Amino acid sequence: MAEIRLPKVEQGQTKIRNVPIAVTPEGFWCCPSPVVFQKTIKTQNPLNKSKPSTQSTLVPKKQTSVTERKPGTSSSKSTLVTDEQRSHSSDAPVLNSGSLMNEKTPKIKAESVPRKVTIEFGEPGSSDLKVILFGKQGISVKLSVHRSVLVENSKLFASKIMEQELIFPCLEIDDCEDVEIYVDTIGLMYCKELKQRLIKQSVSRVLRILKVAEKLGFTTCIHSCLEYLEAVPWVGEEEEEKVVSSILHLEGENIGVKPVLKRVSSETSSKPHKDTLSHILELVLKSHEEKGRREMKPIVLKLLRENNTLPSSSASSDLCNKTIYSSCKSSLDSLLSQFRQASESDFADKPLDTREPVIKLIALEADNLLWLLDILADRQSADKFAVIWASQNELASLHMKLPVVSRHHVSTITARLFVGIGRGELLPCKDTRHLLLKTWLQPLINDYSWLQHGCRSFDRKVVEEGIGRTILTLPLEDQQSILLSWLGNFLKAGDNCPNLQRAFEVWWRRTFVRPYVEQGICNINSALLD
Repeated sequence: MAEIRLPKVEQGQTKIRNVPIAVTPEGFWCCPSPVVFQKTIKTQNPLNKSKPSTQSTLVPKKQTSVTERKPGTSSSKSTLVTDEQRSHSSDAPVLNSGSLMNEKTPKIKAESVPRKVTIEFGEPGSSDLKVILFGKQGISVKLSVHRSVLVENSKLFASKIMEQELIFPCLEIDDCEDVEIYVDTIGLMYCKELKQRLIKQSVSRVLRILKVAEKLGFTTCIHSCLEYLEAVPWVGEEEEEKVVSSILHLEGENIGVKPVLKRVSSETSSKPHKDTLSHILELVLKSHEEKGRREMKPIVLKLLRENNTLPSSSASSDLCNKTIYSSCKSSLDSLLSQFRQASESDFADKPLDTREPVIKLIALEADNLLWLLDILADRQSADKFAVIWASQNELASLHMKLPVVSRHHVSTITARLFVGIGRGELLPCKDTRHLLLKTWLQPLINDYSWLQHGCRSFDRKVVEEGIGRTILTLPLEDQQSILLSWLGNFLKAGDNCPNLQRAFEVWWRRTFVRPYVEQGICNINSALLD
């Protein structure tokens, strides 16, 4: 790299900054520093007609590049001149090429605009073609290049040069969106190992190079950019989306973007997706490592939630729900099997190493069902789970036969269902709500003391509010039957029983203070008498 410096110029002259430049073995100025293009350089005062224009010529220091410089290659020159000087010094005919080279607008008088910077790269002595790039920020770049290199590497340049060969020694590209990358990309035409040149670039810069390479028809560069994008890690979702959106339109042009897209898409059918989801759920459900389970359960829940928000996810959502319910059935069957073993009359007399695995598996399967219920409630698909749980008469009857220390994990499932109904997360029918309370409320009351002291995540107030709201969704006669039964338990157990006083008060007002139906009948009769 050569560092080019120029003393500070006086007011009225063009400001020139340091421009680091790399030189290729062929003597072409390649990969200029982004600072040249990212800052629009203006004079401090408008041009004065009476003041002559000032030309500043920069000559780089002699340099030797260990990896790129060929022996005997002479140093090239980089010249910075103003737009005013360029307009007076360009006597050669100009070809305005292609869609990238729109018709030139009438030139504005130099004295009416701030002075900009024109940067010249290349080896004027050996080149046989000029390419002038006009950027949107007023910076123009003149490149001294070789016809043979451009024709060999760019379909666009080849087309324009072959049309007017030996007649127009200059091509102009107007309104370049990214002058810096145009210079970089044309410079890459002189490089034999493009992939090596791209290695130290960022993903965003390679995407910019790819865009320009497409416009120029620089096929070799396009393939090198795709090879780079296929191999380099993408950082974050935003960068991933930029890569995919930048190359997706190339899929039908036989350029070979599939290796890159395979990172984010699969050609497999929906069945393997179902198998994969089932396998993931099974891995989590069957794991006995507490830390791993604790960390993976919220991650899987979050990812399923994100997938459920996609516009085209209705079919995959149904498939996912079927897979989850299949896992529910498997865990429920296992739980019932363990309850049957634990409720046997001689179970307590068996050795500890025989009893302990059964007790641990009861806790594991109860935790699995609670997690699956959380997933279904989050997906608004838990109504069927309420129906299944309410109909577990055998499990509920076996519940009282087990010690509370072994069985209380099951009551967390019942508590979660009541909380979900109370919050409106699931809307089972009246018969299901009534059956759920009839089957599982008493086992929950029996385990309530253990739930308060043995479950860290148990929130007494939330659960009691959920139970009360669930009861109040039933017909008034059912509310009365359930709440009077609760009252008998509460007067015996106190804090070891759910406190449903708020629900009791609502029922009382509905029954004795504001009997809406009777009041409505009275109003109708009164209206008829009038």
